Amino acid sequence: MSDEIDKMLAEAFECVEVENYSDALKLYNSVLKKDHNNINALVDKGATLQNMGRLKLAIRSYDKALAISPDNLDALLNKGSTLHSDQKYQKAISCYDEALRIDKKCAMALAYKGLSLGEMGKLQDAIKYFKKALSIDNHYDLASISKEVAQELLKSINANKIKTQ
Repeated sequence: MSDEIDKMLAEAFECVEVENYSDALKLYNSVLKKDHNNINALVDKGATLQNMGRLKLAIRSYDKALAISPDNLDALLNKGSTLHSDQKYQKAISCYDEALRIDKKCAMALAYKGLSLGEMGKLQDAIKYFKKALSIDNHYDLASISKEVAQELLKSINANKIKTQ
């Protein structure tokens, strides 16, 4: 049975690679019929739903995965990213904080938290998290680019404050 499930998961991954999300979902659902506690299928199904813009269903899939495996970093990071996409930044940060409780050196959780803080207008805090992510992985493009953007935004905000005084 597990060979069959592994084969279906690999096939679903191939579907996602070519953006054939509906066939990928069918495969994830088939896996979940055979093994309704399959964490990989739940997380990947959530990511596929997220790619389709079906955010509430994606979160539901991540929540099912987290009910089975509360410390699953992929489910936490993906749930946070989905909440961020839905502009629920504080809830997204809660997911990243939980991921950081599990692995305080998770560069992705640090960078994603920085992104949510930046969206909330907390640029200095965001920069701090981008720097932490880069201290763990100095080649992490998302953190590097986001840090630069946040620093430029902060400079322009400060320049505008000086002009209006």
